Amino acid sequence: MRRVVTIWAWIGLLAVAPAATQARAQAQPGLKIAFISSQQILEQTPGYAAAESTFKKEYQAFQDEAQKLRQQFDSAVQTFEKQSIALSSSAKQAKQKELQQLQQRLEQRSSELQDKSQQRQRELIQPIQARVNAVIQGLRAEGNYALIFDADSPTSNIVAADPSLDITPKVIERLKQAK
Repeated sequence: MRRVVTIWAWIGLLAVAPAATQARAQAQPGLKIAFISSQQILEQTPGYAAAESTFKKEYQAFQDEAQKLRQQFDSAVQTFEKQSIALSSSAKQAKQKELQQLQQRLEQRSSELQDKSQQRQRELIQPIQARVNAVIQGLRAEGNYALIFDADSPTSNIVAADPSLDITPKVIERLKQAK
C-alpha cells in the first residue's frame, strides 16, 4: 500500500513539475547564450603580438641556456667514457659522483628556467587576459547573456553553434576601441 501511495505521489509531482517549469519560464525570459573564439580574440587584441614576441625571444634565451647546459653535461659524459678505461675504481666512482651532481644541477636549472618561463608568460599575458575578460563581462551584462562559452577551449563540448551567437567580433571591436 505504501508503494502505491509513493508512486502516486511521485506521478503527481511529475504532473505538477511541467506546470511549475512553464510558470517559471513565463516569469523569467529565455536564457541568452553566446560563444567566443578566445584564440581569435587574443590574436587580434592590441598588445598581444608584442607580448608574444617578447615572450618568444625570452623563451629562446631560456632554451639556449638549457641547451648549453645539456651540451656541457654530454661533453663531460663523453670525456668520462673515454677516460674510464684508464681510471682506477675510486677515480671512476669520484667522476661518476661528479657527473651525477652535474646532472642534478642541470635538472634543477632546467626546472628553474621552465618556472621562470611560465612566470614570465603569465606576467606578459595576464594583463591582456584581464582586459579581454573585462570586455567579455561587460558584453555579457549589456547583452543580458546568461552564459558565454569559449568555443576554443579544449574542454568545450560545442560541436556546432548558430553563428549569430558568436560575439567574438564585438569583443575584438571593444578591445580595439579601448586601446
